[in-house]
Amino acid sequence: MTERTLMLIKPDGVKRGKMGEIIRRIENKGYQISAMKMVVPTEELLNLHYAEHVGKPYYPSLVNYMMSGPVVVMIGEGTNIILGWRTLMGETNPTKAAPGTIRGDLGREWDGEAMMNLVHGSDSLSSAKREINLWFT
Repeated sequence: MTERTLMLIKPDGVKRGKMGEIIRRIENKGYQISAMKMVVPTEELLNLHYAEHVGKPYYPSLVNYMMSGPVVVMIGEGTNIILGWRTLMGETNPTKAAPGTIRGDLGREWDGEAMMNLVHGSDSLSSAKREINLWFT
């Protein structure tokens, strides 16, 4: 089943020059990128995107991290891309992410409150639709 998902290269991925490598992995997997832009997210957008995390102790550091620089925002398309992209990203914590995944190969833990882990992907069809509508209005 062909699906669409939101894919983000987060500020640490952009700052560290990993955009090309991450996009190469997406394309090598056979997924299509149907839209792409670079933006610096606003607090308002992040409050909507991360609505389920608002009010949690780590939330302010997450927002500060995500507003610390530009992010690459993409719509990916492909058969079972939501599961495939999440598998390609690897576990949330780069230290625990398996070799061969983006986070496992390119990420590591850094000092600081926010988990800097290079990429984001929608976790379900409903999340993908909601997130795509937020980032691509």
